[in-house]
Amino acid sequence: MPYVAPRRDSQGDAWTEEASRRGRRGSQRIVHAGEVPAPREVATVFGMSEGEAVVARRRVMMLDGSPVELTDTYYPLSIAGGTRLTETAKIPGGAVTLLASLGFEPKQVHEEVHARLATAAEREALELAVGEPLLCMTRVTEGVSGPFQVDVSVFPASGQRLRYDMRIG
Repeated sequence: MPYVAPRRDSQGDAWTEEASRRGRRGSQRIVHAGEVPAPREVATVFGMSEGEAVVARRRVMMLDGSPVELTDTYYPLSIAGGTRLTETAKIPGGAVTLLASLGFEPKQVHEEVHARLATAAEREALELAVGEPLLCMTRVTEGVSGPFQVDVSVFPASGQRLRYDMRIG
């Protein structure tokens, strides 16, 4: 829930706070922000054609200085174009807080998780061994007028435990 709920501008991001509660150091590196062609999965969610422009923020999530997750977050250009979502700087209160200020608050969240082997690029970015499986999570966040955010995350499957308690509103 902390990952989809708007925060105060003065609050840190949910990832950093969660890691800190566990006595660890969480951080993230935004490696890209701006327009990209919509992948098929994202285009389908947003009701557009594959390859149409969307805004993407690509991040490497770090835990105690080591990469532990790759997350690409996509937004329709009509919502995110011309906002701080197109910049690589961190956003006070996070992207969900900025979106809420624009009138896009989460009302429903859908998540799907599956496993697969890592690609060569993912193995390199996450410092994995050949043949190590990943968990892949797609989260679709919807507001009153439909989906406005799609997160596609991959992380090593070993040692993971997923727990879901979600209530919005």
